[in-house]
Amino acid sequence: MLRTTMLSVLACGALAAPAFANGATTVPQFDAAIAAARLATSPGGTQVTRAEMRGAANQFLVDDGVVDGVERSYLVGRLADTAFLTGVTGQGKKYASDFVELNDGGPTAPLAVSDGQTPIAQLIGATGALTSVAWSQEGFIPNGAGVTNQITLQTAYRDAFNADPRNFDPISVRELTNTLARHVDGGGTPSEDEIDGAAALITQISRNSNRLYLGSWITNGRGGGPGDLGGYVVAAVSTDRRFVRFFEVRTFSE
Repeated sequence: MLRTTMLSVLACGALAAPAFANGATTVPQFDAAIAAARLATSPGGTQVTRAEMRGAANQFLVDDGVVDGVERSYLVGRLADTAFLTGVTGQGKKYASDFVELNDGGPTAPLAVSDGQTPIAQLIGATGALTSVAWSQEGFIPNGAGVTNQITLQTAYRDAFNADPRNFDPISVRELTNTLARHVDGGGTPSEDEIDGAAALITQISRNSNRLYLGSWITNGRGGGPGDLGGYVVAAVSTDRRFVRFFEVRTFSE
């Protein structure tokens, strides 16, 4: 089997932002994005929606791709501020909270991931465009050895599959099914049975925790040519943040 597993103001507007070291650029950008999201002319009207919160929170990644302690502390403070949260939708709040947890700055935990023995079509219960370019692996962190976070997901994926993963991003179940419905390598469109089966396989791990994360991967020529394989990967994480199931899909090949 081809191993393609090698693999997105009220910034308390009344409060003056203090001087930030690492967040000197990104914190004002976050504030500006939130202010724009509160305008009546924005996509969510005066409310800050999940999509708008995602756009704002991801400003913390534009400088170096990492959420540092200053940036994280600032967002945690906003989430504890009732004035800031006024007008933020429930899903907007959840995204911000999930973003903080995923980028908690904690140490890399030892997450050992391996291939499953069951064919993906059997796991999903359907065959078609998706199952021909999809793979699933899983693993766990030993008890007391830490929990899953951004750096743990990226490190485990890179070490296990020799692919370069991009930042993982919290997604909802709706966003998961929308992602699974995308065209895949070869131009095929996944069937409804494939989408439903894949969603069930993935969310079996996250269950009530709703810890679902979406990233992208590229082999950077390791398969024989520059950027020859790439796609997306969904990581489902258990309630205790120790068990992870990766579900990869190849969306292009060169």
